Amino acid sequence: MPENVTHHALGDRAAFQLANVTKTPPQYGAITPRWLVRLLDWKPLEAGTLRVNRVAEDKTLDVVCGQKDEKALPESFVDYEEKPREYTLCGINAVLNVHTRVSDLYSNPFDQIREQLRLTVENVKENQENELINNPDYGLLKNVPASQRIQTRKGAPTPDDLDELLSKVWKEPSFFLAHPRAIAAFGRECTRRGVPPPTVTLFGTPFLTWRGVPLIPTDKLHVDGKKKPKGEGGKSNILLLRVGEKKQGVIGLFQPGLPGEQTPGLSVRFMGIDNRAIASYLISLYCSAAVLVEDAIAALEDVEVGSYHEYK
Repeated sequence: MPENVTHHALGDRAAFQLANVTKTPPQYGAITPRWLVRLLDWKPLEAGTLRVNRVAEDKTLDVVCGQKDEKALPESFVDYEEKPREYTLCGINAVLNVHTRVSDLYSNPFDQIREQLRLTVENVKENQENELINNPDYGLLKNVPASQRIQTRKGAPTPDDLDELLSKVWKEPSFFLAHPRAIAAFGRECTRRGVPPPTVTLFGTPFLTWRGVPLIPTDKLHVDGKKKPKGEGGKSNILLLRVGEKKQGVIGLFQPGLPGEQTPGLSVRFMGIDNRAIASYLISLYCSAAVLVEDAIAALEDVEVGSYHEYK
């Protein structure tokens, strides 16, 4: 019969009961870089509403050049649209509840309230970028004029398609905006033609470019209406923007000077503790986007992201 073996050395499982462990703050995989928010030119709106006054497109000025006689000069004036578009800030709100017992007893090494607020703010900011693109009122997809929409020639996004898109926003285009899978599909089409797109570094990150214009990824431009499509195929859109108020492009709008302001347009306010000892915090973000001139934005539609090629 084998003799019973007695362990006299301290084992890992027992030692772990007394040991400290190194912990990380909560890691949240749904957080994205939100490049669109970084690249937009943001304008503060103290009154909460922006009226975009545009010149009537069918009105032209009469001018003369090289006149050498004393004929009367042509008279004219610049006319404006009678019903200008108005953009009103949209509120994104969330309420965070934390039991005071939890925050009192379990805030070492990480402050529970601070971490909960950080994660809630990240969710609000993710929603902000989604609204900037997909909001039914001011979202960029909704506000692309019909004359600025084009279709892909064969489904997959080709260099020819992006060239056609550049012809729509030819005055100082700033960047393309596309789902990562749409950018990958464009890269495959470039590889197939032997014209791999160069890269440019922005914010310390490399981006593919076409004709010197960077392709900025965002999962808020959905594929078949989803951020994370399950199948290999699906259709999406690619946007091309000119940004900046001085360039008469696309701008972001925010409310300045909010109580409890943390970042432009974002505030965090303590709402009090109820009779159940639950502390509540209100997180509010007010934003919108405006297309100042119609040719500041264009869309490539029906972009197929699931086309692959075999190479010999």
